[in-house]
Amino acid sequence: MSSSTRPGWGSKLGFVLAAAGSAIGLGAIWKFPYVAAQNGGGAFLLLFLLFSFTLGLAQMVVEFALGRQAQRGPVGMFRQLAGGAWPLIGLMGIFAGFVLCSFYSVVGGWTLGYLALAVDGRILTTDGGALTRIFQDYVGHPWWPLLSLAGFVLATLLIVMGGVEKGIERAGKLLMPALFLIMLLLIARSLTLPGAWAGVLAFLAPDFSKVSAAMVVDALGLAFFSLSLGTGGMIAYGSYVKRETPVLHSALWVVLLSTCVALLAGLMIFPALFAFHLDPAAGPGLTFMTMPVVFASLPFGQAFAVAFFALLAVAALTSSVSILELIATLFMDEFGWRRKPVILCLSLAVLVCGVPASLSFGPWAEARLFGKTVFELMDYSVSNLMMPLGGIGVALFAGWRVWPLIGSHCGLQGAALAALKWSCRLLAPGGITVILLKNL
Repeated sequence: MSSSTRPGWGSKLGFVLAAAGSAIGLGAIWKFPYVAAQNGGGAFLLLFLLFSFTLGLAQMVVEFALGRQAQRGPVGMFRQLAGGAWPLIGLMGIFAGFVLCSFYSVVGGWTLGYLALAVDGRILTTDGGALTRIFQDYVGHPWWPLLSLAGFVLATLLIVMGGVEKGIERAGKLLMPALFLIMLLLIARSLTLPGAWAGVLAFLAPDFSKVSAAMVVDALGLAFFSLSLGTGGMIAYGSYVKRETPVLHSALWVVLLSTCVALLAGLMIFPALFAFHLDPAAGPGLTFMTMPVVFASLPFGQAFAVAFFALLAVAALTSSVSILELIATLFMDEFGWRRKPVILCLSLAVLVCGVPASLSFGPWAEARLFGKTVFELMDYSVSNLMMPLGGIGVALFAGWRVWPLIGSHCGLQGAALAALKWSCRLLAPGGITVILLKNL
């Protein structure tokens, strides 16, 4: 596909909403508030925001600029701008995206399953033991999670198959405002609960006594990977950007929207948790085994439960769409294959590879490799190995190999441009290396 015939975003707003949707996923709803509370509340927030609007923003600007310059996905970008062994970094990113899409779709399927359970009303109980059993029975069932996995993959397929402007961009314009609207509705209700202010303080009030080297690394890691950097997804999205679209302004808006969702998630969840004396350290169980207690205790609780799990489904879908598009760029750019057959084949492959990840919570729970279940191994390999290595590779490539070519596309001048260059050459690779070593 030549750059002259390459499809593009219909508007800057559509691009920003789609890219922000890529960055905003399930982790923003439960992981960010939990990690923030465990790491000093407001002190962690300040570091998270600092890293998001410095190193995170810099990396996103560079990824957008690389994609726009080459008008290709990550593999084609590396091949066109440098060649040699560089495209291997893009291939690793696409493989990471495929593995990520496979196990992420399993959890995305759970959001659809729990949305159905919320509509049914079965999860509206204050019995924590009963909710734990419902969750374990659901994820461990031999075929219910597989049906929800298939439904989630189908929803992703239908959006991506529509193309860049009519599929992904249109979905972003619909899903992102819906996500913010539902969050604001739930926040308004949470803040009116008795004892809600204690949750707000736990989330926002800084506790500088908890500041440590490990906490700084956690804030850096969460800032970097919560922006969907490291697999090449933002390079793929940047490849559809028109030449006249300023990548700096677009990247700034994406970072702003992504951090806003993380902050809103804390204001949505923590007042409710503290009002009902629930454990904020429940992690992923917070979503499926703890929050229903809150809804069961509220007037019109079922309506709030439906809204909450619809929110989770939207957040999951906006991310899965970008991951599937990333994988598809390899086959459309490098082999010239048509979009619809590519998306159909890739979706089937994602579904097939998602099955063992799903079964690792049920019939295959005892199957272990390197001491991990299939799901855990897929998650670990992507989050702790491939994404950090991809982020390091992209930063070094931009800073040392093609900087004269892409520096002028970043929308910066003087000291700011020099700071971006040395961020790519030293700060970003160094910081990500620290994250990589800590996670290992």
